[in-house]
Amino acid sequence: MRWNDLRRSGNIEDRGRGIGGGSGMRIGGGLGGIGLIVVVVASLFFGIDPTVLLQGGVSDQQVQSGGGGQTDAGSRDFVAAVLGSTEDTWTALFAARRARYEAPRLVLFKDAVQSACGAAPSAVGPFYCPPDQRIYLDTVFFDELRQRFGAPGDFAQAYVIAHEVGHHVQHLLGLHSQVQRGDNAASVRFELQADCFAGVWAHHADQARKILEQGDIEEALNAASAIGDDRIQRQTQGRVVPDSFTHGSSVQRMRWFKRGLERGSIDACDTFAAAQP
Repeated sequence: MRWNDLRRSGNIEDRGRGIGGGSGMRIGGGLGGIGLIVVVVASLFFGIDPTVLLQGGVSDQQVQSGGGGQTDAGSRDFVAAVLGSTEDTWTALFAARRARYEAPRLVLFKDAVQSACGAAPSAVGPFYCPPDQRIYLDTVFFDELRQRFGAPGDFAQAYVIAHEVGHHVQHLLGLHSQVQRGDNAASVRFELQADCFAGVWAHHADQARKILEQGDIEEALNAASAIGDDRIQRQTQGRVVPDSFTHGSSVQRMRWFKRGLERGSIDACDTFAAAQP
C-alpha cells in the first residue's frame, strides 16, 4: 500500500498504557479458557461496544485515561495516514449528498481503555463507540491479525481501520437503529455493510491517490476471510453454527468488501435491502 504521501489525520488520541497498578485485568463472570477465547474472538470488529460480552470487562479502577507506553511512531504514523485518507474520502462522498461529514477520533491505547461505552481490554479487538464517536485500537491487534489469523500486510491493517470508520459512517447515517440487541441476522447485515463501506473507501482512495499496490486487494480479502464467523467458530469450537453468526461468513465478508471496492457507492452497500446478505 502506498501510504507515505497520504495526509495525516489530526484526530488521533494516544492514551498509552491503560492498565495501572500492575494488577492485571479482571474479566467478569469468571470466564476463562475456550469460553473466553470464543467471547473475545466473537467481539472482533463489533460495531458497538463489545465489552457487553464480557459482562464487566476491566474494572473501572484499573483503567486510566493516559499513562506511559505510547504507541510506536511507525504504527501511529500509519494509522494517522489511513485515517486521514478516510476523512478525505468520506468528506467528499457526504458533500456529494449535500451532507457534512464529521470525522471520528481514533484512540490508540495499550492493554485497556475507558470509553463512553464502558471499559474494554485490548483483547476485544478494535471497536467503535457511537456515544463518543471514537474508534478504539490497540495496534497490538495488527500482530494478532498477522500471527493468529494469518492475515499479514499493511492493507489488511488499513481494512481494519476502514471497517471501523464504516461503523462511524453508519452512525452518521442513522443506520444503528436497524439493529436491535440479540438480532443476529440484522447484526450480520450491519457488519457486512461496514465491510462494504471499507471497500468504498478503498475505491475512492485509489482513484484519488493510487494507493493500491499489487497484492493489496488480496490482503484485504484475506483479512475479511480470516475473521468470518464460520472460520472463527471452526477454529474455536470445531463446528459452525450459522444461526449464531453476528458478523457474516468469510465468503459474505469478502463479497461485500469487493462490492464496495468495485462500485464505490454508498447506495451499493444497502445490505438490509439485499435478498441474501
